[in-house]
Amino acid sequence: MFYAPDTAPIDLPTFKSTISLPYTLTPGRAAGVFLAEMPNRRIVGARFADGTVIAPAQDFSPRDGEEPTELVQAPETGELTGFTRVNGVVLGLVRLDGCRNSFVHRILADLDQVKVGQRVAVQWAAGDEGTSILAIEGFVPAADAAVGEVKPLVGAAEPLGVINYAMALHYDHAYGPYYGRMFDELKENGVVMGVRGSNADEALLPPREIDDITHKRTGTWKACADTGTIRACSLINVEVYGQTRQVPYAYAEIVLDGASTKMIHVIEIDDLETAKQQIKPGARVRAVWTTGERRGAVSDIERFEVIEG
Repeated sequence: MFYAPDTAPIDLPTFKSTISLPYTLTPGRAAGVFLAEMPNRRIVGARFADGTVIAPAQDFSPRDGEEPTELVQAPETGELTGFTRVNGVVLGLVRLDGCRNSFVHRILADLDQVKVGQRVAVQWAAGDEGTSILAIEGFVPAADAAVGEVKPLVGAAEPLGVINYAMALHYDHAYGPYYGRMFDELKENGVVMGVRGSNADEALLPPREIDDITHKRTGTWKACADTGTIRACSLINVEVYGQTRQVPYAYAEIVLDGASTKMIHVIEIDDLETAKQQIKPGARVRAVWTTGERRGAVSDIERFEVIEG
């Protein structure tokens, strides 16, 4: 009999993971010209039919959704309309002269040196920041700065078509006694370990302290079989960025024998038409374990395969 843990050390190592999100951004015409003009050290705004000027330039009026009548060159001076400090950096809302809106940028001064209503001026970055808004290093207090004027934008650069961008989110996951036991069993024994529900023999996967249905403490540990039944599935036959497997293959929600909850895993397929007949709800499947060293992860099960017959 496997018993559920009552206590566990709190200084166990964490599981480190990173979610990478690559994007191809399309800035549009107005923002595209604004960014393309950053190396030229010109701030591009948009003028709308009512005479309103917005900077940085936007493709649609925030007031009525209309497109701009022209792109213009905004001045490099303005007024501070608000500010805060984040991690020691002063961020301010700056309204450029002749513009209706304020936008956020760094204020290159200490917090006690700034106040709402003071005049500020652009400070361009010393290095080459390319077509990034960071070509503007920030704004500095400029009490004596003359009020600038909005000018026609002469010889505008071609707008940027796309911007390649990536975001990475880094996580430290605490295993805890339940996930920790599950991953240990996968690595050391090649066993899928769940925990019984509070009033049932079937196991919950992944194991957890509280039963989702009854909201009571779960019961004792239970080793599940590495065979099961497909409850739902999707055939993947389109290549997308970030895939780690060659198409075609299938994702399936599988209830292992002895469990009451589903786990999601992969079923490799050779022929799409055959897969349409074999991989479906109710089909029986078997785990195919990795032949290399097990890592203590769900990927220790390389894939599932359909049990014929």
